Amino acid sequence: MKLTIPTLLTLFRILLIPVLVVVFYYDARWTHFGAALVFAVGAVTDWLDGWIARRFGMYSDFGAFLDPVADKLAVTVALFLIVQAHPTVFMALTAAVIVGREITISALREWMAELGQRAAVKVAAVGKIKTIVQMVAIIALLYREPIGQIPVFAIGQGLLAAAAVLTLWSGFSYLKAAWPAMKS
Repeated sequence: MKLTIPTLLTLFRILLIPVLVVVFYYDARWTHFGAALVFAVGAVTDWLDGWIARRFGMYSDFGAFLDPVADKLAVTVALFLIVQAHPTVFMALTAAVIVGREITISALREWMAELGQRAAVKVAAVGKIKTIVQMVAIIALLYREPIGQIPVFAIGQGLLAAAAVLTLWSGFSYLKAAWPAMKS
């Protein structure tokens, strides 16, 4: 197995997950900022590893497998932390929609790959927009504190709702693309 720079960045992103948990629960004034920063660093490395892989042709099968796993782990853990800190119906439902879709689409992609039709469920533009909205929402929800008169947490909640809608939209797009294979 060849470890490319993008794959090393993905592994780094996975290593940030326990750091996120420790910082989230650490008892200090900077904890909210720290948790948001750790997650933001992970989000930036997610973008960076993809850019490096495309720009310099540093693709590997292991990296292609590991990248979406790292994304889903980071998002799921962050959402669990947020729901634990703010156990409301809204937070639980939006997190359940996002995590449920991730599990469903991952299984769908695996099944389509088994059929030799993985390209039918490739990432679409709405999925990329969903990811950006979701990452910004999670950063805002981890940060929590208002910045002056800006209600960061409320903005995060609104963005999380938008991410849940985009999650459903992109999930249905993937299912629609896979439907011909699912019927046969």
